[in-house]
Formats: sequence, C-alpha cells, structure tokens
Amino acid sequence: MATTKEYRDFVLEQLSLLDTITCKSMMGEYLLYYNGILFGGIYDDRLLVKIVDSNKKYNMQKSIPYENAKPMYLVGDVDDQETLRDIVLDTCKDLSIKK
Repeated sequence: MATTKEYRDFVLEQLSLLDTITCKSMMGEYLLYYNGILFGGIYDDRLLVKIVDSNKKYNMQKSIPYENAKPMYLVGDVDDQETLRDIVLDTCKDLSIKK
C-alpha cells in the first residue's frame, strides 16, 4: 500500500515548524529531509525516522518501512507539532555528526 497524498500533506503541515523540510517521492512513498539531511520518510501512511542515540529518549516503537529494510522508529503522535519538531532536530543532530 502506498502513502496517500493527503497523509503526506498532513505530515508536511505538521512539520511546518521547521523551515527547511523537503520531501521526495520514491516508489509511492516519501523521503523526508531537514537541511539536506535524510532523517526519515512516510511509508504506508506512517511517519518513520532513523534510529539514532539522541532520539531513543522518545521511546518510539521500532517498525520496518518495507520488506528487507532496516528498522526505523515509528512516530506515534504526529499531531504534537512541538514534539515532532524536537524528534526531527534530535535525529538530524546525530545524523549530521556522522556525515
């Protein structure tokens, strides 16, 4: 099942507290970037972020985005814009260090 454009638009609206979010379509799903850093994606109408040390404190559930993929964290409460912003910032903080 591919992600609906309506859900993509909803997630992007929820991420609007962050200025430089970009979204790229990939085989019916969407990759999400903040300041050019790939931090997660929207898969089957679910927002998932990469697993890094700094976002473990949010106690998110692990989920597989698609068959044979590495696990990612499922963002359970997409409605909370402030927490969502913090999750993205913490995730990208660790990812930018790895670059």
